[in-house]
Amino acid sequence: MYALIALGYTMVYGIIALINFAHGEFLMMGSFLGALLINRVQGTPLIVGLALAMVSSGLIAVVTERVAYKPLREQPKIFVLTAAIAVSVLLQNVARLIFGASAIAFPAAFPEGSINFDGLGIWIEYSQLIIVVLSVVLMVQLWYFVNKTKIGMAMRATAQDIEAARLMGINTDRIISITFYIGASLAGAVGVLYGMQYSVDPLMGVQPGLAAFVAAVLGGIGSLPGAMIGGVLIGVIENLVAGYLSSTYQSAITFLILILVLSIKPTGLLGRKTVVKV
Repeated sequence: MYALIALGYTMVYGIIALINFAHGEFLMMGSFLGALLINRVQGTPLIVGLALAMVSSGLIAVVTERVAYKPLREQPKIFVLTAAIAVSVLLQNVARLIFGASAIAFPAAFPEGSINFDGLGIWIEYSQLIIVVLSVVLMVQLWYFVNKTKIGMAMRATAQDIEAARLMGINTDRIISITFYIGASLAGAVGVLYGMQYSVDPLMGVQPGLAAFVAAVLGGIGSLPGAMIGGVLIGVIENLVAGYLSSTYQSAITFLILILVLSIKPTGLLGRKTVVKV
């Protein structure tokens, strides 16, 4: 799941060089809306709740980009970064106002049970297996969209040089909005999957959002394959820490990884050095 969230971070950074710290809140809003639909409308299939979460998260992200980020696009980056933090806090409080401060349970949608590998002492729950399959399907679809469609080509051109892309006739404002929409849609899908594993509350996007940010930095922020690899690595490391040490150390180890990456190889595993004119 971290890989899907990290893709949103890295896509937005690749286009407008913004660390969108409100990205975890898109996950939270999608999870709330998906859970409410499935809880209140009897017989709603999971796929419908998932689709609502993706669409609603994407639309919230587009509105956020147009209202909060676009007017500051030509300003120093610190202005936009501060706006992102403010949007994060704002969305948490909006969710608290609309949905309440208490956590709600996501309805069980996956079959119970597990696949056991007795010889290895390993078991995988059906829900975890389905989450992995859904995540892979969404990542493959994103890869196809970015690499095989005209809009994907425009996104790559905009990420490479936004001014040149504009001169070539690409509507870069539209491409930026599409990028926000796709990244937040993936976060909304993760919100549904994450909510089914734990619960849904206004602060649920903070921990996975920060962990995914570390995953994006580890993989090389701005690189889609790097975000996928970083997300998988952070997920595996956190599970190993929980299994061999304690789950209370998970966040500490995650941020230790962030410090090590920034100290040793700031570009991450697949990132590239960039030259900035001053």
